[in-house]
Amino acid sequence: RMQQAAPQETWERKVGVNWKLAIPLSLLTSLVLWLITAEDGPMFLDHFPYFVIFWSPIAALFSVGFLAGTAKRNYPRALIITIAFLLSGLYVFLISPGLSENIQTRYLDLMAVHLPLLAWVTLGITVLGFKSSYQDRFAFLIKSIETMITAGLYLIFGMVLGGITFGMFAALNVEIPDPLMRLILVGGYGLLPTLAVATIYDPTAGPSEQDFSQGLSKFIATMMRLLLPLTLAVLVVYTLVIPFNFMEPFRQREVLIVYNALLFAIMGLLMGATPIRPDELEPRTQRWLRNGILATAILGVLISIYALSAIVYRTLDWGITVNRLAVIGWNTINIGILIALIVKQFKDGQQRWVESLQQVFSFGTNFYVAWGLFLLVTIPLLFR
Repeated sequence: RMQQAAPQETWERKVGVNWKLAIPLSLLTSLVLWLITAEDGPMFLDHFPYFVIFWSPIAALFSVGFLAGTAKRNYPRALIITIAFLLSGLYVFLISPGLSENIQTRYLDLMAVHLPLLAWVTLGITVLGFKSSYQDRFAFLIKSIETMITAGLYLIFGMVLGGITFGMFAALNVEIPDPLMRLILVGGYGLLPTLAVATIYDPTAGPSEQDFSQGLSKFIATMMRLLLPLTLAVLVVYTLVIPFNFMEPFRQREVLIVYNALLFAIMGLLMGATPIRPDELEPRTQRWLRNGILATAILGVLISIYALSAIVYRTLDWGITVNRLAVIGWNTINIGILIALIVKQFKDGQQRWVESLQQVFSFGTNFYVAWGLFLLVTIPLLFR
């Protein structure tokens, strides 16, 4: 009875969202993002709008401010990690102009994806510190998934509202000025990061003390577990089809892109389907869920090794490039995490299967951080 009461006491700690801080910081994020798109057609090195590259450092700055300001602690840590991340954005800004045109384009393409990853790392260190338990780290991973889905829902609602607004003005033959148009589009997007964080995460409680028992948390966990058998069926069919189209990834770059997207989707699905607490599911459901996760991980490893062999083949044949280096690294890391997951599940057995999964996913984030930083720093040094 005492063990059942403890989580309930933790959930009751949440007294409400700190909207008094979240809304002003969201508005500031929106305003800053609008300002960096204020000139006509601003482009960074004639490749990307400044917004595409630098929105994540700006959004992370204000989101960290919300987390630290609401928790009312860890100010030095939040300041240090935020400055470090802003310096990484400054590094991209300063070093990119010195690269050759081809490498510059590839590097900026990668940074458009990896700077948001490092922004997520910044939020994680703000919440967790530099040393944390696997339970806290895994809970933060689950809350990160919930935050991204929440931001997506806000974005869908904003797009619907924006479409209705533009349609109403168009029906009256009223032309919206360009600055106001950018404010609605870019500024509206800028509202999302801090609002999503504020909606999902309670900074006054630790990651493992968050409420996972109801609302969006319960919906996402249920959705992930319902998608697991469907994903497994797709992987089985796909594995059977591979021998009939074996050389396609070796010839076509687009097929490899699909494989990499599939691998990250599998990682997110397995993570989202993993329970926070072992006792939240009945034993029979736990057995089925564990078997489904194991089977999906095994098929994911087979398909990923096949895709990795195609990338290595193309690299040996045509040489190493920025994109191939990045993909080889990410594939290797994800395959390693999946293999560790499988081995640890068989080693630890049914009794500790939830704890085992959480440990693997939590430890795997270290490699995500390391590889993201490696790509940011070393690509301009290796490929000039």
